[in-house]
Amino acid sequence: MESSKVCTPSSNISLITLLPPQISAKTMLSSSILCCSSNSVSPSFSSLASQPFTLISTKQIDFGHNFSFSSKLPWTSLHIRPPSRYTRQSTATQELVETDSSASGFVETDSSASGFVETGYICGVHGLHGEVRVKPSTDFPDLRFSKSGTRWLKQQVLGIETLQEIELVEGRGHPGQSWIVRFNDINTVEQAQKLVGSSILVRDEDRPVLEEGEFYTRDLIGMRVILKESGDPIGTVVSVFNSGASDLLRVKLNSLRNIPNQIGKSKLEAGDSGPLVWVPFVEAIVPIVDLEKGEMLITPPKGLLELNVRSDERSKKERRESEWKERKKFQRRLIAAKKKLCEMEQQHVFHGFRYGEKDLGRLLANQIVTVNSKLLQQALQNIETPSKRPNLLQILNAVPRSNTLRVSENPSSAGSEDPPDPNSRLRREGDLLASKGKVAIFLILQESEHIEKSSDNLVNSDGNEKSCLLVKALLDDHLRFVKSEDRSSFPLVLVCSAAHSVSSLQAFFSDHDYFAFDPEKVWFLEEEKLPVVSSSLEGHQKHKILMKSPWEFLQRPIGSGGVISLLSSQDSLLDQLSEMGVDYIEVCRTNQRPQNANILLGLVDSCKANVGIQLFKEITSEEDFDVILSMSFVKKWVKQINKVRFDAVLASNSYVEMVQKDWIDVVPSVPNSYEFRCSIYSCLDASPINKVCVLDSTE
Repeated sequence: MESSKVCTPSSNISLITLLPPQISAKTMLSSSILCCSSNSVSPSFSSLASQPFTLISTKQIDFGHNFSFSSKLPWTSLHIRPPSRYTRQSTATQELVETDSSASGFVETDSSASGFVETGYICGVHGLHGEVRVKPSTDFPDLRFSKSGTRWLKQQVLGIETLQEIELVEGRGHPGQSWIVRFNDINTVEQAQKLVGSSILVRDEDRPVLEEGEFYTRDLIGMRVILKESGDPIGTVVSVFNSGASDLLRVKLNSLRNIPNQIGKSKLEAGDSGPLVWVPFVEAIVPIVDLEKGEMLITPPKGLLELNVRSDERSKKERRESEWKERKKFQRRLIAAKKKLCEMEQQHVFHGFRYGEKDLGRLLANQIVTVNSKLLQQALQNIETPSKRPNLLQILNAVPRSNTLRVSENPSSAGSEDPPDPNSRLRREGDLLASKGKVAIFLILQESEHIEKSSDNLVNSDGNEKSCLLVKALLDDHLRFVKSEDRSSFPLVLVCSAAHSVSSLQAFFSDHDYFAFDPEKVWFLEEEKLPVVSSSLEGHQKHKILMKSPWEFLQRPIGSGGVISLLSSQDSLLDQLSEMGVDYIEVCRTNQRPQNANILLGLVDSCKANVGIQLFKEITSEEDFDVILSMSFVKKWVKQINKVRFDAVLASNSYVEMVQKDWIDVVPSVPNSYEFRCSIYSCLDASPINKVCVLDSTE
């Protein structure tokens, strides 16, 4: 073939072979022709019966999608708007292959015959002197239609294909991407009309020799596609599509391991049809094409193999039904959330529904649904009744001596050749529990201001990058974190400050193969937040929720104590951790997990404590922590979340409010609002003091 006819993946491809009496149909299965729906016409050959020729029996074979067609395919630009760096371009071309033998007049198939190539079809009559109009399907129209010589016409009469040798006399280009051609002995309109619908063929061996970097489509069909970096075969080329400005390889994948949301389906079952993806046929993505080996090496950019692959295997009807149910469920949740806010006399947050576009209204609806109204109501009550809980040191001083252990923060520099036996035993017990996956770690990622204080090396990084690098620094430090070989059974929960941080961290873990963790045992959660409220009492003696915009609440993270709220709202998370055999939950910050963490784990286990707390030099506030909670205690604590205390912190915050149907910006000069805080140390209020143990690493 010299060019490729564009066919949709659902097109039926027919193979027409002309069989002499002595040759079987099986002999001819080695070549095929591609029929293009865009070029198809309904030929009329009723008058051909008057001409003397022999009708040859034919057999039609449906190859489904496994068709082959040839094309000159040079390196080309992307199907989408190509970047300027791609300099090699050409249009895809095609000439279709027929099987035949050399003979005069009508040609019959011979076992030793070479193929024919289709170069175009006759679509109409031109003028009064027997000229015909030809629609080309080749990238070499000058060679095929202006140069005189022998051609063959493929015609169909009563469903039977025939080939007729004919001499092309002359041809010329014509506006409208067609050619005007005159054949020998065709001199009248009536004679020309009989040829309409016929395909014009040339010998296969007459195909022009291509330049380096150019390929015929049929040579690409069936080639293996291999990732150049890893050497892993990913699929097979099943077709080539040309859009006029570029060429795309249609590749059927034989593995789903690179496709998201397909965990557990790394191999296809026998007989299954793999997903089809598009791969731009450009040198940057397909640098090597080896025709002799029948393979091409590709370097796809991230996400390319995921395009057009639907991870949701449900039917369209099932997906629509599911979407309808989700919308109904969301509407019910919205109505319930509005009712709660009305009971709290916070109706002013609904004003945004009367302004802006629909997407802004959806944003406000999502804000209303996601706000934890129960927690907010509880926090508002704490404004009137401030917490009287003793400070952390007063509580820890009451811990029994038998539950307190003092160790050096850095055992390697303690100055003693042999560590004390109790510490060594506790460390071994903690290491064993961690290696068995008996502890799940909740890593709380710092906000940007805390990150800047923690590491001078991250000053030039943005907030998301800093968080990712701090996580990586902790995971790479085997003195402070579990070793790589033990991570496959180790549950990890990362709590981020914002939704965009969650997505960035997910991508970061995916790029690093989850740092040897099992992806099924890693969770990414957004930190619990509560709206900021006015410090002054407004109408009906209520603290009003402040608005960042007409469609957004002004919200702030509530701190480390939000972990208990996350666990209470994530019912399935606790169940999954229990099914994995987790007995303890450790809560710490990314830069504040000391080397003695496993000693603390061993201490909690030996004391059968509910809560284990490690004290270290860097503790300056209740937001510096390394706490271990027993799973049994956590399950009881989440049921007592209504007893969790919040501290109302006075702060200055700008906000918007509606005054006489106009939205105005309010910029305070003095503190004007309350932000709610809750520490992880509030767990001490729910546990008896004799069920608390302390590891003091301050020395």
